[in-house]
Amino acid sequence: MNNPKSILITGASSGIGEALAIAYAGSGIVLSLTGRNEERLRKVAEQCRELGATVEISVIDVRDTLKLRSWIEKRDADVPLDLVIANAGISNAGEERGEQFDKDIFTVNLFGILNTVYPAISVMQKRKHGQIALMSSMAGIIHGLPRAPAYCASKAAVKSFGEAMRGKLRDVGIEVSVICPGFVKTPLTDINKYRMPFLISVEKASKIIVSGLARNNGLIAFPLRMYFLMWLLHLLPHKLAERIIAWM
Repeated sequence: MNNPKSILITGASSGIGEALAIAYAGSGIVLSLTGRNEERLRKVAEQCRELGATVEISVIDVRDTLKLRSWIEKRDADVPLDLVIANAGISNAGEERGEQFDKDIFTVNLFGILNTVYPAISVMQKRKHGQIALMSSMAGIIHGLPRAPAYCASKAAVKSFGEAMRGKLRDVGIEVSVICPGFVKTPLTDINKYRMPFLISVEKASKIIVSGLARNNGLIAFPLRMYFLMWLLHLLPHKLAERIIAWM
């Protein structure tokens, strides 16, 4: 979508969510930002206001289905939403944290996305206008990483869900895009204890995402070198691909 004026972003208190809020901020722009860290969220909001945007914030855990739905509906009633970016997510940083944390990853990364997307669909389809972006990952494209099975699986589910919803919602005037970043330098990746090939800055990532959403790209996967590598892995014999993945 070109020039959205009312934008809602989850997970906006840091990382890609924060960078996207700042990238979209400007005169005449209304930003609705949510995250779990109130202090960080307020700092992001202040930065966006300095750039001319009107900003409303709310501290919400995306696992709270009713609270998130209520807030999305309220923000849409105040200023009809043009773009909703379901960005909130967590990872295990490549460490073994046990069964419960793996379940938490699914709850946040997949069901948190659904908790954002369905209320957005509900308000947008009434006026047959809007765009929804789902944050997946390059980890949702490749063979599962041994260090992050739950993260890879949750992001693969988001990718498949988003691609299917793009076709389903096209006829009701809602655009859907799936975002699959590679390694982006954020607080989420700063704690990773493994190599991160083709690492890019969060500012560059936000520019790529904004550009891709403006063109209504169904899949926004970057950096291109890593995306190419991921597809190359699919063409290799499985045992060879496993060896390469183990090295990454």
